[in-house]
Amino acid sequence: MHSSLSLKPTFQVAHSLSSRTPNWIPPPAQVNSCARHTFPAFSIRSQMGSTESLADSLKIKEWEVGMLQNEVATSQGIRIRRRPPTGPPLHYVGPFEFRLQNEGNTPRNILEEIIWHKDTEVTQMKEKMPLSVLKKALENAPATRDFIGSLRVANERTGLPGLIAEVKKASPSRGVLREDFDPVEIARAYEKGGAACLSVLTDEKYFKGSFENLELIRKAGVKCPLLCKEFIVDAWQLYYARIKGADAVLLIAAVLPDLDITYMIKICKILGLTALVEVHDENEFDRVLGIEGIQLIGINNRNLGTFEVDISNTKQLLEGERGRIVRDKDIIVVGESGLFTPDDIAYVHDAGCKAVLVGESIVKQSDPGKGISNLFGKDISLQV
Repeated sequence: MHSSLSLKPTFQVAHSLSSRTPNWIPPPAQVNSCARHTFPAFSIRSQMGSTESLADSLKIKEWEVGMLQNEVATSQGIRIRRRPPTGPPLHYVGPFEFRLQNEGNTPRNILEEIIWHKDTEVTQMKEKMPLSVLKKALENAPATRDFIGSLRVANERTGLPGLIAEVKKASPSRGVLREDFDPVEIARAYEKGGAACLSVLTDEKYFKGSFENLELIRKAGVKCPLLCKEFIVDAWQLYYARIKGADAVLLIAAVLPDLDITYMIKICKILGLTALVEVHDENEFDRVLGIEGIQLIGINNRNLGTFEVDISNTKQLLEGERGRIVRDKDIIVVGESGLFTPDDIAYVHDAGCKAVLVGESIVKQSDPGKGISNLFGKDISLQV
């Protein structure tokens, strides 16, 4: 597949690829071309005959577009597949697609498993709450706060990275981090302890989070800007995060092709949201640095395949030309994962991070505010 042909469509097409609404049908020429040039083995419609139902036809067309997404992603070095690659969703059991658990349809790692589940989850949510409903709800959504501005102020005030403290109950690798989990009390403790911004996990199945937690924290009067820590696969989720009180959202380069990231950043600007674009390796970093409108990049030190953490990843990615581009564009870099001690904070700060995102090492403390002081090696709270 020639990626140069696939990555130049208009944003209308990009929206179609990112927002997989059941009622959208790709232009026949586009789908036929994709099927002919990209998936020669999948001659689905020619085998179905004239008795196929409209519902099945739409689902097959949607599946074909999904395969195109996977092909575009592969051409950009993205290893996380958006959805199972083998076979169209012809059979359904309840709300979930029936899929044979063969080699092609088994997730290759935990992130891919999460993304496949999220894809199904978002499709169901969109059916219950169409985009038109979300756009109407925007009229009553709270105004967004300056996420990047808060990080800059904290960095200048303390001489250390601005802290994005994560409200996080559990993770797939560590299990439950805190049994007595009160999201509002934790958020208040973080704010009192000197956090510049907060990250709120909203994924339910794998992280035991919720959008209710995000909404509760926003309505509780916490002044720190809030990052919706969600696995974004569809532009619809940006609108949903916005009406639930988010000031920023996470976009993962390991999951989203360049065109999706570009499009979603444009939507974020329209909605007043800040986009934190997360990278893990050199390929992802180079891709993101080439996208217009990037202001905030997170470097995740966790290996997606093994879940091992190495904070030297941050330093390696910020050395040389990449570091120069970051400085020239005045991009704030956020260090993520594996930060437990003042030495860790100093290490990523010296590497070029003006912000850090930390969850596990402080949420597990009996006093999360004191946990922040221990992490930074000093009290970074605002002294009244």
